[in-house]
Amino acid sequence: MKTMQRKHFLKPFPLAALLAACTLTGFPAAASSHREAPLITGTPKLDGADFYAFNSYEPGRQDFVTFVADYLPLQDAYGGPNYFKLDTNGIYEIHIDNNGDGREDITFQFQFFEAARHIALPIGPAGNRVTNEIPLVIAGQITPGNNAALNVVENYTVKMITGNRRSGPAVYLTNAANGTTLFTKPVDNIGNKTLPDYNGYASNYIYSVNIPGCATPGRLFVGQRKDPFVVNLGETFDLINFSNPLGPVDGGKNTLADKNVTSLILEVPKVCLTNGSPVIGTWTTASQLLGGNYVQVSRLGQPLVNEVVIGLKDKDTFNASEPKDDGQFAAYVTNPTLPALIEILFGSAGVVAPTNFPRQDLVTVFLTGIPGLNQTTAVAELLRLNTSTPAVAPGAQNNLGVIGGDVAGFPNGRRPGDDVVDIALRVVMGKLLSANDAPSGQLPFTDGALVNAGMFKPAFPYLNPPIPGSPNDLSVTITLQSSPGVRGPYANTAAKYNAATATLSAAPPTGNTAFYRTVGDTAGVKLGSPQVTGSNVLISVQVP
Repeated sequence: MKTMQRKHFLKPFPLAALLAACTLTGFPAAASSHREAPLITGTPKLDGADFYAFNSYEPGRQDFVTFVADYLPLQDAYGGPNYFKLDTNGIYEIHIDNNGDGREDITFQFQFFEAARHIALPIGPAGNRVTNEIPLVIAGQITPGNNAALNVVENYTVKMITGNRRSGPAVYLTNAANGTTLFTKPVDNIGNKTLPDYNGYASNYIYSVNIPGCATPGRLFVGQRKDPFVVNLGETFDLINFSNPLGPVDGGKNTLADKNVTSLILEVPKVCLTNGSPVIGTWTTASQLLGGNYVQVSRLGQPLVNEVVIGLKDKDTFNASEPKDDGQFAAYVTNPTLPALIEILFGSAGVVAPTNFPRQDLVTVFLTGIPGLNQTTAVAELLRLNTSTPAVAPGAQNNLGVIGGDVAGFPNGRRPGDDVVDIALRVVMGKLLSANDAPSGQLPFTDGALVNAGMFKPAFPYLNPPIPGSPNDLSVTITLQSSPGVRGPYANTAAKYNAATATLSAAPPTGNTAFYRTVGDTAGVKLGSPQVTGSNVLISVQVP
């Protein structure tokens, strides 16, 4: 059975003389850009969910940058019969500013097309037979070498536009294998019966592509992936319902653990992106065809900006705007509301918002870049990346990025394993300020939803394959973990499960105290109080 990366901090239990139980603790997270503005909720196919740009860390690809633009969030794997096609009445774009003025110098524009095969079946006996089209997107099993049963095929093109995205010269990327300009998106992961080898099938749609003006081919993949973002949406927007914002970094649950997303993933040689300086600014947008013109409806550079920085009245305006005009939103950065909300909600626990205004530290992070690392001249909200920063192998990455001492991570670009929620919480609460200006600035704020590089693939296209729509396995997979202290670190503990008594049995800890929790793939698992029985610790388990 496949085990998801959802984690639940259920109940820490101190094992002292009589093993008294502690209280239940749970933690939420914050969404990157899922349904973040009023108008975008009406056009989910054009909703930008997340955006990543990083120096490729796959061995041998150190001279490339990988871009990942995720769209159409909150996909339930079982979402048939139509599943999740992108908008043929829209365009999806990845923009690069390589001279620091907040304007696009290079744009990669994705446009999608549907081709219906109109598979039909003869129904009825001879003399009274009617041939009718089937109501499904598939008519049978699909394998890596045979997709004849696929009833609807999604194709797409990618243009490279130089200069202004609407008026600059445009040239198509081509398939390095045959010179064609039309690429195919694999069908979504309908289920294991339809697609018994989805990974093998989808890997056929990883393309080597010729990029205009580049001597070295890049790589391209567009398709459904497991949503890489780790978040607890409900508790975040329930007045930031953090039970303990200073608790374990992996103590919360991931609401998106059972969600998929559609990813546009492009790897480009660095030399084809830069223009004198190694620093680029990048962002993604989606636009809808209205009245003969493409109207931008979604924009995403750095994570969480429109979600928790921009005021409600300006969220739609931000989605329709360009980085060069971000001066209109500067007050949301210099005088942010999120720290004040956190103080209101957690002031009784001693949390104090920073008092230094205007917040020049946030201007640096969000609008200008970090001096000596990725600073540019424009005051613009961009995901900035220094392409000369050496990539760090997954095992050596620090998921706190720059504030964790890893300058190859966020906000110097963004990798899938960067914990941008924890980073953002700590920075907005004053991590970069003095103690006088930010009394709570050095506290280890966390949403409790852990993400790191070890949760992803170490090579292109980096993101994990999508969750299949079937079978809907009702079994539960959990791992018992223990720690000498409530805040960790926690380590896996060998345990045996007795189905007859619904208990976990583990060896006692080496010290006098232990705290227990589970990591699993299902919400609602509960642990009973630990009991010492002979040479074992017995813990009852209740599953929903």
